[in-house]
Amino acid sequence: MHEMALCESVLQIVAETARRHGAVRVKAVRLEIGQLSHVEPDALRFAFDVVTRHSLAQGARLEIEDVAGTAWCMQCAAPVAIARRGDGCPACGSYQLQVTGGDEMRVKDIEID
Repeated sequence: MHEMALCESVLQIVAETARRHGAVRVKAVRLEIGQLSHVEPDALRFAFDVVTRHSLAQGARLEIEDVAGTAWCMQCAAPVAIARRGDGCPACGSYQLQVTGGDEMRVKDIEID
């Protein structure tokens, strides 16, 4: 389950940021996760609870914001919304799409004490 490794990386970013700001506790972590990122939110929540034990972020709330998938259609020469990789263009049906968004995962912000 790659969500565990992702959470370990998130915890490292969060802990370093919290310490840099003199925090004693992390209350919440907000992540943006693209629909095309292949990250399973439920597995990520479970992994987050496990990884944050005995850390500055133990008991922190994990908030996940979905980011829609977007692509550039080479046939239409226009941006389009897509729900999954491998989908065709909703306008023309072409499969010549270049993903332009929704494939990322990032720490949006953290709430600290």
